[in-house]
Amino acid sequence: PVDCSFSRGVCDWKQDTDDDFDWNPADRDRGDGYYMAVPGFVGHKEDMGRLKLLLTELKPKTSYCLIFSYRLAGERVGKLRVFLTNEKHAPVWEQDRGKDERWRTGKIEIFQGGETTNSITFESERGKGKTGEIGVDNVILISGRCPED
Repeated sequence: PVDCSFSRGVCDWKQDTDDDFDWNPADRDRGDGYYMAVPGFVGHKEDMGRLKLLLTELKPKTSYCLIFSYRLAGERVGKLRVFLTNEKHAPVWEQDRGKDERWRTGKIEIFQGGETTNSITFESERGKGKTGEIGVDNVILISGRCPED
C-alpha cells in the first residue's frame, strides 16, 4: 500500500490555487502527527477548498482502493467530496454532516481503464455553520478491490 498520510509526506499533495481557501494541518488529539482540516468559520457560504493528491505510476487496467479517514464536525459545517481526475463533473464520493463528530472511514474503488486517474481531489464546501471543521487523514492507496468491512 502507498501511505499518503500527511505526517509522512511520501505522497505529492498540492493545494489548488483556483479555489477559495486552503486546507491546513491540524494536530491530532493524541499528538502523533497531524491531519488536514478546514475549520467551519473559513470563507463564505459555498466557498470551496481543494486538496489534490497527485498520482504517478498507477498501472492501467488495474483496480485500486483509496481508503481514508474523515470527519465532519459541527452543525451545517458543509460538504466533503472526492473527485477523480477524469470525472471532474461528478464527485465519486460525497458526504455532508455526520450523525456525530467521530472519525469515519471512506473507501473508493478506482479502476484504471484506458484513461488513467492521475489525481484525486478532496473538496470541502463551506456550509452555513460557524463552528466545527471538516477533516481528512490516513489516506492510503492499495492495489486491488476495496476490502469488505
